[in-house]
Amino acid sequence: MYLSENSKEIQASKIRKMFNKSLKYDKVINFTLGEPDFTASQNVVEAGCQAIMNGNTKYSENAGILPLRQEISKILLKEYEVYYNPKNEITVTVGAMGALYLTLKSILNPGDEVIICEPFWTNYLQQVKMCGGVPVLISCKEENDFMLNLQDLENAITKKTKAILLNSPNNPTGSVLNLENLKGIAQIAQKNKVIVISDEVYKGILYDDKDYSSIASLEGMKERTIVINSFSKEYAMTGWRIGYAAGPEEIIANITKLQENVSACAAMPCQYAALEALRGSQDFKKFMLNQYRQRRDRIIKRIREIPRLSCKSPKGTFYAFVNIKELGITSDEFADKLLESKQVVVVPGTAFGDGGEGYVRISYATSMEMIERGLELIEEFVREMIERENK
Repeated sequence: MYLSENSKEIQASKIRKMFNKSLKYDKVINFTLGEPDFTASQNVVEAGCQAIMNGNTKYSENAGILPLRQEISKILLKEYEVYYNPKNEITVTVGAMGALYLTLKSILNPGDEVIICEPFWTNYLQQVKMCGGVPVLISCKEENDFMLNLQDLENAITKKTKAILLNSPNNPTGSVLNLENLKGIAQIAQKNKVIVISDEVYKGILYDDKDYSSIASLEGMKERTIVINSFSKEYAMTGWRIGYAAGPEEIIANITKLQENVSACAAMPCQYAALEALRGSQDFKKFMLNQYRQRRDRIIKRIREIPRLSCKSPKGTFYAFVNIKELGITSDEFADKLLESKQVVVVPGTAFGDGGEGYVRISYATSMEMIERGLELIEEFVREMIERENK
């Protein structure tokens, strides 16, 4: 009776709902959570522990320790050829989720619209609503490699449009926006004076020597882009809760001010661990990427051997977005029945918007052994379904 109307509107994630459903079974093969099965590398762990031993357990600046912001600035300059002043154009946040929420809170007035590409990471919709914004969804189709259709983007923009939210590499599809697509988006954003929020948390997990371009690196876009990133996926640091936002000074200052009033700062020992992640050897990151590549190749090969299933090979992330449309059942039915009959848990595509109907997401941030067994059971499930259908 005391809950706000806004909070009552917010929905729990279907990813977590499926995960929670699976808890009643003793032995479940879990393909739900987007969490590396690796732990952070030894040098990162030691840096975090050493920070504690050294007494670096106090409040940091609200924007984060300066050495970490300086290192982030160096990385962005090296990778994007764009300079962000570490003193006033970068702020360290409590995960990328914190960066995204504070960005939306900083720019949105009630009723402002945010364009989101569908399928989308489930929390986008809820965070926009939490900040009083209105999500406007644009469907990205498999036949177009899940690229954003520029005409659809043009048609979606109104006088209330405040921002375009991009996620590349994309969760759940594994697609990566190409340079041509980004240039078109940038042109539309500039013409309509719209902000771009670029969620790049999976940019460190790219396959097949795929080049990565950030929209912030295009001419005229640094001034209207907020880059959001995290150490969670690339460095297997999910529980350390370290992310950052880089962008125009005015917006970054407001994000920092809001963070002061929400969490003060990211945990200082974790910031020192993140600093070591950037400064130290990148061998462990390369090792993880090689493991993900092997898993991706195996999972795609096996899916294509299963009748009526198909899947585009993801260009990034550690997700396979599997097309189940030929089975003639909904994504939710597929996920629920698979869990009940085989104790394999996947995420229905509708967790990522209505445009995800007809798909399920499989996270391969798990062992090859689990992948092999899980796909064996999925094949059993599908073949049994087809047999019943043919009787």
